[in-house]
Amino acid sequence: MDANFLLSTAGVCAEFLSGRLGGDWNAKVPGQERTVAEVVAHISDSLHAYAFDLAAGPTELSTWEGDVRPNSARMELVVTLGTTAKLLAAVVAASSPESRGWHPWGPADPSGFAAMGCDELLVHTYDAARGLGAEFTAPPRLAAATVYRLFPWVPTDTEPWPTLLWANGRAPLGDRPRLTKWTWHGAPLTEWDGSAPIG
Repeated sequence: MDANFLLSTAGVCAEFLSGRLGGDWNAKVPGQERTVAEVVAHISDSLHAYAFDLAAGPTELSTWEGDVRPNSARMELVVTLGTTAKLLAAVVAASSPESRGWHPWGPADPSGFAAMGCDELLVHTYDAARGLGAEFTAPPRLAAATVYRLFPWVPTDTEPWPTLLWANGRAPLGDRPRLTKWTWHGAPLTEWDGSAPIG
């Protein structure tokens, strides 16, 4: 997982959202308290924070605070999504493979941060689509790269996109129930201990 995957993912999500600017972005996302606009703003907030945390290193640095305004013009929210993706991609590309950045689920390397950014983009675009009464399906290549980088314990005999949604607690997967708790593995896969921390 690298900066190019992140930029490709952001492009797919921005194209989808920019094609639905006429929808009701004040509508609540089913099962959530956030509106469509708030979800899209959250994606950018996450990407910005990931860039900051990777650049700052493995110790939490809590001096910065800022949020995207969800009441901004819809197209500006989409442009902000693409801009924060470029920012994270630039930090990922400039970081050595040995770099680590702070994350509450454990220090992550540049590959992990790129994958976390892709996860935020894909899963929350899916959320926004549901709020708009639309359907978003991630390209299999992007879904596969994201789910197998962040969730090495997931089944490999299922399609990547439904598996990514399941791993993020969005939907059941076959006879596997929807998860109520989940986490991901942002550290290098060589450091995974082989356990499946899901529930």
